[in-house]
Order: sequence, then structure tokens, then C-alpha cells
Amino acid sequence: MPPQRSAPVVSGPRPSRVARWCAGVAESHWFEVTIVVVIGVNAVMLGVETYPHPGSLGVLLRVLEWCFRAVFVVEIVIRVLAHGRRPQDFFRGGWNVFDFVVIAAAFIPGLHGDTAALRVIRMARVVRLVRFSPGLRTIVAALLRSLPGVGGFLALALVTLYVYGMVGWLIFAETYPDDYGTIGQSVVTLFVLLSLNTLPELVEQGMALSPWTLVYYVSYVLITVNLLLNILIAVVVNSMEEARRLEMTERMAVDEDGDGVPDHLDRIMISQRLDDMRTMLTELERDLRIGRDDGNPTRRT
Repeated sequence: MPPQRSAPVVSGPRPSRVARWCAGVAESHWFEVTIVVVIGVNAVMLGVETYPHPGSLGVLLRVLEWCFRAVFVVEIVIRVLAHGRRPQDFFRGGWNVFDFVVIAAAFIPGLHGDTAALRVIRMARVVRLVRFSPGLRTIVAALLRSLPGVGGFLALALVTLYVYGMVGWLIFAETYPDDYGTIGQSVVTLFVLLSLNTLPELVEQGMALSPWTLVYYVSYVLITVNLLLNILIAVVVNSMEEARRLEMTERMAVDEDGDGVPDHLDRIMISQRLDDMRTMLTELERDLRIGRDDGNPTRRT
């Protein structure tokens, strides 16, 4: 599946030569590959900066940083100019806005040197790789679409943790104050228990106090770890299916030839016309009785 194109189909007045050239460049495969490689090299450079390095290497890294900025600025300019007389259409795409903000933020006055804000902005460039991968775009779109469902899940999880935290405080506060001394400590203990790594230790402590504490931990594991986490997975999977269908619908609505009919409908119409032509040829062949008998053609007129 090819990556999503950012260059538009310019309608209305004929675009200028510069706009046509920029649209051709923005639509080209080599342009996308170049930007992906530059983003990848930039990510490697960010990793290199985390290691101790001599001053000469620091100068080289600063020069490369400015080279990366120049390449990204040229990229954004080409993609904006590709929209011809309507450059504002560039900002209709969410990923286009993200690319513009990430590139422009590096030039905000006051962001220079090795400030934490500038480092965050530079690291955000790596996220731009998502735009070039349809699979990653689908995953990100699914995560965004799952936020309402995840919000409901978090509310239910918080209520569950609070109730079990209070019960744990009532049962274990005096015996194990480090784990259940307050409601906050109880909730933290139960939150860590979601990984099940501390389950044997906690069950052993509970059994030393009373065998009935096993009911507390078993019910907690069944409700939170199994039921709630499975609900979360179901919400994310459902959102991913919706995002995949939405992306497929948007891709089917592309009209690259500018005839006002989506390209997938054009292909369906062409296929139907070809089927009609085959049917007409078959009927014409039958009417004219075009065939071969013993290798000799016969025809009735």
C-alpha cells in the first residue's frame, strides 16, 4: 500500500509552472524516500548526542542540525507551493499541520542551545515517520479514536482500584502498613499488582493473616487484570477496525483525474463497460455464427 500523498489535485485556474513542478516533486517517490532517510539520520544523530563526545564532534553535530532544518524547511515549502493558488489547503491535513508545527517550532525565539524544549521538538521530528507508513497511520488514528472508550475504561478502573484499595486498607492496614497503610499506598500496591509480578508475595502475606484474603486477591485479579484489560483491548481493536475502514473510504474517494468522479467508481464503470463489450461481442459472434468446424471457419451472411 503506497503512502498517503500530500500534494493536491489543483482545480480551477491552471497552476503556475512552479506549482506544477512542486506538485511533481512532492508526489515523487524519491522525494519521500529522501525525507524518510533524512528523518532517520536525524534520529541517529539525536542518539549520538546522548554519548560523551569531544568538542569537534559537537561542532559537527550543530552543523548537521542546521542542515536538517534547512532540508525540512525546503520540504515544507515545496509541499505548500504544490497547492498552487490555494496554499491554505495544505493545512487541511492533520499530518501536514503537525509537520509544519514541528519544523517551525525550532525557529521560535529563545529556543537555542541544548534546552529541554528544543530537544523535545527535535525528537518530535522522528514521529513524522508515521506519515509515510499507512500501517502506522492506521494505528495512530485508532488510538485517537479509542480515546473516548479508553476514558470510560479509566473511570471504571479508577473506581475499581479505589474500592479494592479501601477494602485492602481495612484488612491489611495494621499488619502491612507499608503496602496498605493509607488509601494512596493501597492503590499503588494494587496498581503494581496489575503486572501480576507481586501476586505470589501478596498472596503469601495474606494467607499468613487469614485464608479468606485469597478471595480478595482472586476476585481482584479476575475483575481487573482479566476483565478490565480485555475490555481495553476490545476498545482499541474496535477503534483500529474503524480507522482502517475510514482510511479505505478516504482512499477510495480520491479523484486524481479531476473528472468529479472518484477513481474507484471510474474503475468500476470501466470494468462494467468492458463486461458489456464482452457480452456484445459474444452476442455478435453468436448472431454471425463465427466459429470453426474442423479447423475451417464458417460464416453465414
